[in-house]
Amino acid sequence: MILSAPETRPGEARRSRHLPGDIDMWVMILGDLFFFGAYFVVYMVFRTRSADEFSAAQQHLDIGIGVANTVVLLTSSMFVALAVIAVRERAIRSARQLVLAAAACGLIFTLVKIFEWHREISNGHTVSEEFFSFYFVLTGVHLAHLLLGMLILGIVVRELRDTAEQRVGIVEQGALFWHMIDLLWVVIFAIVYLMR
Repeated sequence: MILSAPETRPGEARRSRHLPGDIDMWVMILGDLFFFGAYFVVYMVFRTRSADEFSAAQQHLDIGIGVANTVVLLTSSMFVALAVIAVRERAIRSARQLVLAAAACGLIFTLVKIFEWHREISNGHTVSEEFFSFYFVLTGVHLAHLLLGMLILGIVVRELRDTAEQRVGIVEQGALFWHMIDLLWVVIFAIVYLMR
């Protein structure tokens, strides 16, 4: 019995399988994941040592705000994934609109986070409290990554405006970074807002 390559139907293009993005973006993402992972471990160690204090401080966080921001970021992740599909199918205008929608979600997340920080600080919760020092650092460093992600999405939009050549790789790299931001937020939401 001789095995042969699967036949393609007429008009069906063969897609090459590859890891999206390039090695530089993967190194950056893996480095960020390592950094956050180490910080998550430190957070868990301190949380274990002061479980009652952390649990009492967590009661001051509004889970509804955390859920809203989670929904916003997961929606943005969907937009970015759809943008990658659109650009691969040469639906450039749709891809550009989807990337802009993802960036708009990033802006909404930022505004909600600033509101939440203002609320906590107004209620007297600052970095002088152990739990809130972790809260502000984790969410602050995450927000800095989100703002960098919005800049990267802006570069993607600019790339998609150049009608002469759209490089799918640029869109994939922007999507990879954005998905990392979403993944990190899901972990932050779980350990800071939900875990009691």
